[in-house]
Amino acid sequence: MAFLVVGLGLLILKWAGIEPVASLAWGWVLAPFALAALWWSWADWSGYTQRRAMRREEARKAAREAKARQRLRPGSPPR
Repeated sequence: MAFLVVGLGLLILKWAGIEPVASLAWGWVLAPFALAALWWSWADWSGYTQRRAMRREEARKAAREAKARQRLRPGSPPR
């Protein structure tokens, strides 16, 4: 995501003609987009994206279980 933000920033600065970005070659301005594509390809290929999603789901599950345990304790207020 950071590569896209940097790429969009450089692209806007290039089109607006703001120096020193306006004097850069288009290859340098468009390079962050290529890096973002490479990152996403690697993340999907290596399973990084799926592992992150699984960790997020596990954290949600643990929070839900902790909340249910808290409600089952004696003396806890009913909801």
